Amino acid sequence: MTRTARGYVPMLTFLAALWGSSYMFIKVAVEEIAPTAMIAGRLILAGAVLFGALAVQSGGIGAALAELRKVGRGGIVLGVINSALPFTAIAWGETHVESGIAGIANASVPIFVVLLALRFNPAERVTGWRLAGVLVGIAGVAVLAGLHPSGGWWAVAGVGAVTLASLCYAAANLYAQHHYTRVNVIALAAATHCAAALMILPFGLARLPSTTPSWKALASVAALALLGTAVASLVHYRLVSWYGSSRTTMVTYLIPAFALFYGVVILDEPLTANAVAGLLLILGGVALGSGLLRMRRREPVPAAPAP
Repeated sequence: MTRTARGYVPMLTFLAALWGSSYMFIKVAVEEIAPTAMIAGRLILAGAVLFGALAVQSGGIGAALAELRKVGRGGIVLGVINSALPFTAIAWGETHVESGIAGIANASVPIFVVLLALRFNPAERVTGWRLAGVLVGIAGVAVLAGLHPSGGWWAVAGVGAVTLASLCYAAANLYAQHHYTRVNVIALAAATHCAAALMILPFGLARLPSTTPSWKALASVAALALLGTAVASLVHYRLVSWYGSSRTTMVTYLIPAFALFYGVVILDEPLTANAVAGLLLILGGVALGSGLLRMRRREPVPAAPAP
């Protein structure tokens, strides 16, 4: 049996479980820790772990620093659009919406990849079913927010913040694909998260809690940093290097289900009709918009031969 047949599905499922759990850990942590302070702790710890992994891989701290320098200023750009801004937006959004809702809204990333490609890759035309997929995905976000959300308009703002994070992730994907097709992926992950940690640190220090958070909140930050960020980054890049980016993007379809499962089963969050309908619309839109699901045209029936 080939490595692809053996390892692809287990690794993909493991990555989805890790990333899906992030929304649960964020929800628990932001109950006691302000979003910027929580994200600062997450990035500092994750950056330290990733730098340590890079040092082991490259043969020492000096060699690891040399690898970070190779990433260049792009690491700062990705630090903003792939870590600091979207992490904080999701954390703030989860102060107003359930973790499962946030996980579903964040599944709209491929929709924004298609839309941004119109501007940065004009040759990538979006017509027909792909255009329909984009519209269906956007409708799914609207349904997810709801016309009369239980959390009021703050809930709408929360969904909007998570959707903004999706836009950031989409921009980061396109930027990384354009500038970093050949780079040490661990160095790229370490540079991105370390740069983001330095940027968010002043805002985190300004919002430190006045009392010591509970062990659940602190453990959630640690789990978020180690599992949902550091380990997930390494698994993600391994999947890309072994199986390719197109097959790795299939994780998009699994993350919302895990996020919803954790929220309902562990955090006792309600399972609403808006959440289910939004999930189906967003994933259906992603399938159409990404080209995964192609509607075949009906072939004309050949005319009967003349007698």
